[in-house]
Amino acid sequence: MRRVKEESTMLISGKIYIGIDNGVSGTIGWSGNLNGNPCFGQVSMPVRKELSYTKEKKNISRVLFSELKQILFAWNYLGSTLAVIERPMINPGRFTASLSAIRCLESTLIALEELEIPHQYIDSKQWQSVMLPKGLKGDQLKKASLDIGRRLFPSVNCKPDADGILIAEWARRTGL
Repeated sequence: MRRVKEESTMLISGKIYIGIDNGVSGTIGWSGNLNGNPCFGQVSMPVRKELSYTKEKKNISRVLFSELKQILFAWNYLGSTLAVIERPMINPGRFTASLSAIRCLESTLIALEELEIPHQYIDSKQWQSVMLPKGLKGDQLKKASLDIGRRLFPSVNCKPDADGILIAEWARRTGL
């Protein structure tokens, strides 16, 4: 297997950045250049709703691991790919949302590790300070993300927002 990896790496020039807006309502974006061709896009985190594992009668959203792994596999160019993951929101006052974000992160990390894709974390403020206008808060951030994503990448479906592709583009511009 090592030999196949080495041979396929020689055929690829360029770098792909995968931006992961962590969470079950997040997005996965990619931006980069392969063999002189720009490539970019974004998809929603693949999830399904199912009955909660708690005693409460409610639904939870779970990551569809095999679909997530297929998305990441499509952009894994052996040594030419870096995943940049937005740190999950951990807030004791929002326990359920925090727990959901952590479960999503765990699925994402396992997929990245199985595919041997290197990754690093960033805070939302890190990429937002470069890619979005200053002084925005709350819902304004999501609206600005959508507007800027549509402007920079008009051919990409940037719903519900463009966080994933903007994280990837931030990483590309930063030259990580």
